[in-house]
Amino acid sequence: MTSNQRLSGIIMALSAAIFWGISGTCAQFLFEQKQVDTAWLVCVRLLIAGAILLGISLSRQNTDAFAIWKNPSEAAQLLLFSIFGMLAVQYTYFYSIRLSNAATATVLQYIGPLFVVAFYAIKHRRWPILAEYASLLLALGGTFLLVTHGSFEKLVISEQALVWGVLSALTLAYYTIQPVQLLRKYDAATITGWGMFIGGLVFSFFVPPWKTSGQWDGATWAAFLYIIIFGSLLAFYFFLTSVTRIGATTASLLCSVEPLSAALVAVLWLNVPFGKMDWLGTACILLTIILLTLGTKPRKTSAQNNPA
Repeated sequence: MTSNQRLSGIIMALSAAIFWGISGTCAQFLFEQKQVDTAWLVCVRLLIAGAILLGISLSRQNTDAFAIWKNPSEAAQLLLFSIFGMLAVQYTYFYSIRLSNAATATVLQYIGPLFVVAFYAIKHRRWPILAEYASLLLALGGTFLLVTHGSFEKLVISEQALVWGVLSALTLAYYTIQPVQLLRKYDAATITGWGMFIGGLVFSFFVPPWKTSGQWDGATWAAFLYIIIFGSLLAFYFFLTSVTRIGATTASLLCSVEPLSAALVAVLWLNVPFGKMDWLGTACILLTIILLTLGTKPRKTSAQNNPA
């Protein structure tokens, strides 16, 4: 690998993280200022992004996007991933944004990798190593600072926002773990494309995508298209490409800038209050990701470790 390829991989991983972070802030803008329904946005985003990803997968040579449906067991796994992984993580994350803000919701979701570590520790019946214990303390401390600002008497976000933020982290962990076997056999774009499209299709029975909500003007369309194009398609493509050039460990570590990008854009664009305790809590949770990435043995997980 040449130095130019490695540099391009680093730039792509950072770009993917920034795209994801800004996407969350665009969602907050649509919820707060344009009254766009959370469930509708999730449904339409999944349907459009999933259809385009499937189209890309079908256009590739030597790729059979329908092969997975020929195996009942794999088809069942894909359905579980689509509903309880892809759809669940998207909805819990966006609803957490609605209840709090993009910065807080994104940071809370980033405790998800800690649940992944806990799952594998239980599965393999091993005690966590020192880096994992340190990550646990940092994650708990960071979350405490983020939601209480250091006070033992009250929360600075609603209890609902905290619950949905933690649910977002749990569904992120499931999203990361559940499709491992499928991703060892099938192309990541195919699995993600099917996951998005099926998740959106299932959700459309409850949230008709043709019934739009909110105030639609130029700013609404700009934020909506950003979420679809940059926050879904390009972010996913850039991250996958970066993994092939710099490896999953480095790419995942670089994607830790996502909460920072979400926080900065939310503060500068939407004037979200983000004080010293918020930044300190964010730093603690980011250190968690760094410790888990550098201090533990890499495992094969979902190709896209952040679905935001």
